[in-house]
Formats: sequence, C-alpha cells, structure tokens
Amino acid sequence: MKASEYKISAEKFVFHSSGDNLHDKKLETKPVTYFRDALNRFTKNKASIVAFFIIAFLFLFAILGPIISPYQVKDEDINYAYAQPKNKLFYNLGIKFWDGGQNKEVNKATYDLYRGIQEETGRTVIMSEVTTREQTYMGKTSVLYNFRLDTYNAAGVKYVLLNEQQYADLQAFQDANNVQIILPITDPKLRPQAEQDKENANIWYRTKLGAGRKTEIIYDKEGNFIPIYKANDGKDNYTSTMYWEGDEKLYNYAEAKDGGMWKIRVDYKEYYAYINRDKGISEPLFIFGANNAGKDIFTCLASGARFSFILALIVASVNLCVGAIYGAIEGYYGGKIDLIMERIVDLLASIPFMIVITLLKYHFDASHIVILFISFFLTGWTGMAGRTRMQFYRFKNQEYVLVARTLGARDRRIMFKHIFPNAIGTLITSSVLVIPSVIFSETSLSYLGIINLSTGNMTSVGTLLATGQNYLFTYPHMILFPSLFISLLMLCFNLFGNGLRDAFNPSLRGTED
Repeated sequence: MKASEYKISAEKFVFHSSGDNLHDKKLETKPVTYFRDALNRFTKNKASIVAFFIIAFLFLFAILGPIISPYQVKDEDINYAYAQPKNKLFYNLGIKFWDGGQNKEVNKATYDLYRGIQEETGRTVIMSEVTTREQTYMGKTSVLYNFRLDTYNAAGVKYVLLNEQQYADLQAFQDANNVQIILPITDPKLRPQAEQDKENANIWYRTKLGAGRKTEIIYDKEGNFIPIYKANDGKDNYTSTMYWEGDEKLYNYAEAKDGGMWKIRVDYKEYYAYINRDKGISEPLFIFGANNAGKDIFTCLASGARFSFILALIVASVNLCVGAIYGAIEGYYGGKIDLIMERIVDLLASIPFMIVITLLKYHFDASHIVILFISFFLTGWTGMAGRTRMQFYRFKNQEYVLVARTLGARDRRIMFKHIFPNAIGTLITSSVLVIPSVIFSETSLSYLGIINLSTGNMTSVGTLLATGQNYLFTYPHMILFPSLFISLLMLCFNLFGNGLRDAFNPSLRGTED
C-alpha cells in the first residue's frame, strides 16, 4: 500500500543508514516505585489525610498521656469525685466553660453549707451571682438557689486521722511554708445532731436540730454564722499564728484518739497539695474531670487507649505473620494441601469469638490480658490467611513466576520474592483495618463486663464508658471524653482504611485525575 493512500507526504520518509546506531531515549523523569505510586495516590485523598493525622494525634495522646500526667490510674480521692473538667486558662479568664464549675440548684441548707465553706476557707466556692425561685410541692413552698459551683473548692474542710509523727510533720510543714492547713476543731457540745452531719467537718458554725431531725443553722443578730471552735483548754495546744489575723483567742487544733492518733480538721485543698508534694502537684486539677472514685479521667483514658493500641498492634502483627505464611502455602501449592488446610481454617472460623473468650475465661487460670490476646489470635489470623491465599492463586501463574520457576528458583524464593510483594498492598490494608476492629471488640468486652481490665494501675476505655453511662445526665463529662475518643478512632480508621485500600489498588491507577 502506497504512502499516498495514507495521505502522508513523501518528504517525511527518510532513508536510514545501517551504520547508524539506534538508542532508546533516556527517561526524562525518575521511575516511580509501587509504594511511591501508592503514596502519591493516597495523598490525593484529603479525607484520608485528615483521618491519618487524627489517628496520629490519638496515638500520641495514648503514648504520652500517662507520661506527662502527674497522676496514675491507681490514684484516687473520693473528696474530688465528680470534679468537673478544668482548664487553668479558662478559669483565670472567668469563662464559664471548662473552668471546673457546675451549675447547681439546691435548697437553702445546701446553699448555706457552700457559703460556710467559702467563708471559712477564704476561697471562691460560689462562682456566680445567686438567683432564687420558689417551688411548691405537696402544698409546701420552698426556695431554690441557682448558682455556679466550684467543684474543687467545694471539698472544703475534712477530718483526717494522723499519728503523732504525721501530725508533727504537718505542723512543721505549714509553719515553714506559711500556709494554713490545720484548722481549729469544733466544740462537740455545739455540733449538730443530725445523723448525716455528725462527721461533716465543714460545719464550723452554731446549729440546732430542727423539724424532721434536720440540721438548722443558728445565726447572730446580723445574720452571720456563729463559730463553734473549741477554746484552748491547755491540751493539744498547737496554735497557728496565721489563722485569722487579729484573733487573740487560742483554740484546740486536734482531738486525741486511742492508739496515739489525732483527729484534726484540715483545709483539704491545701492538705491535698501537701500529701502529693512529691509528685509535683500544687493543687488538684483534672483537665478531663474526675470520675466517681476521684480518678483523673485524662490519665485513665490515656492509659486505657495505650493498652488498646498496643494490644491491637500486637494482634495485627501476629495475625499478619501467621496468616500470610499459612495462606501463602495454601495458595501456592493448592490441591490436597490447600483442601486440608482450608478445612482447618473453616473449622476455626466457624467458632464464635464470644464462645472462645468465655471458655478461656472460665477454664484457664490466666490474666484477662492473656485471655484476650489468645482469643483474638485463635480466630483472627484466618481472615488474613484467606486473603493471602486468594492473592497467591491470582499471581502464581503469571509469566514472571513461570520464568522464575524455569530458571530454577526454589518455591520459597518464588513465594516470598516474586508473589508476596504483589500481594503486600492488600495485606497491609487488611492489617491496618484489624487495629480498629480489635480496639472496638476489646472496648465492647470491657464495657459489658466480660473482661475486667481495671486492676491495679490499668484500666480500659470500655470500663470508663460503662462507669460513665450511670452518670450520663448528672455528670456527662465522665462518658463524654471516652466516647469521643472511641468515636473519632473508629471514624478515622474507616476513612484511613478506605484511602489506603484505593492507594494500593493498581486497577484504580489514573482514575483520580
């Protein structure tokens, strides 16, 4: 066929001499590797990038949180139970959010109790202006007081029992550091008789037993509290020159008990700093608040998240190694070997996970951590084996595998040098998605109480959720932060896994443009 029939001019045809050297043109760009190509496509998925950074932040929180926190999981103080989340910046700026405060509506007796704490300790307990409203119930009208309460200063004054040496050390500390910790004890004759108030150290004023055997306050003519501090009787006459400047009276500061013990009243916020001075804690401060046992939720959540991440990473790594080797043998050899091995996988995969963990829990005397790991491993690697088997069936008859076999390559080299690298993308994606699955399962098991991980200096996210659900309407901060953590983790791992799956899928190459 002539060139004119293609409408190509003859001038474009040039004779080439056989003596000329012909060479391929040099590539002007660098070759792109498989992983580099996957990374380039992954970075185009903005949702996956954001999810990755959130996961990284949560991971750093889990690893560094217990390190930077001055508290430990085992540290608890019932006097600060339900303390609200507090940020020093918000508190100093007077912002009514994240300031350790809680909106309260109480009766007059409770309001006066908080007012008494504020007057005796000299610290702000009632953080806002007080408003009142009347409430009628069963024909009786009562006044309710609305205000914002400082949940840290509301601890007020507490009774503590110390031995002789502890009492002497506390006296020396407060005098050396010019801080008031020990407060005068009250006169037993003037203490309230209501049962619920007998051990209430915050009642330092004159009271009486009113109607319904309730404690009622006796005010002076100006409506002020009447102190009932016990005057010094020559015994237990330790006095602090710092207590109420200008007060010339001497008071008793301790009440002798059996066994050489002393019962004293302490300003608990200062006493808390005193007993925690070796930890560098100058005042109680819980950035995520405290739970019903007075534990720091920030520390507990970070510790539980750390355990969840470590467990998930170990399970994912072991499942990848075992599943990849098992699946590679199945897929490469096929035939009877594949048939027998696949029936073993079917048998293990058919056993419900809950049955496995229940049987291990009741028939093995091992820690719940070991039981949890064994349960995840016994049934977890089968999915990875199935994916690896499928990839090997897909690639084992490719031309490059046949060439390697023809050149004398051994089975092990063909399996892990030629076939396995082509399957690594799918396996990496599957391994990454195992992590949130393990964390969610572990959280669910501890939430339901099937696994107990709250022992000693350890806890779990599921335990925090289970505890917080009972206080959802009264103290929502107890469940807010654990639920926010697990929700963000599940959502971000889902987005991250989708992006990773698309990036490692060669069939999608070029579809992003």
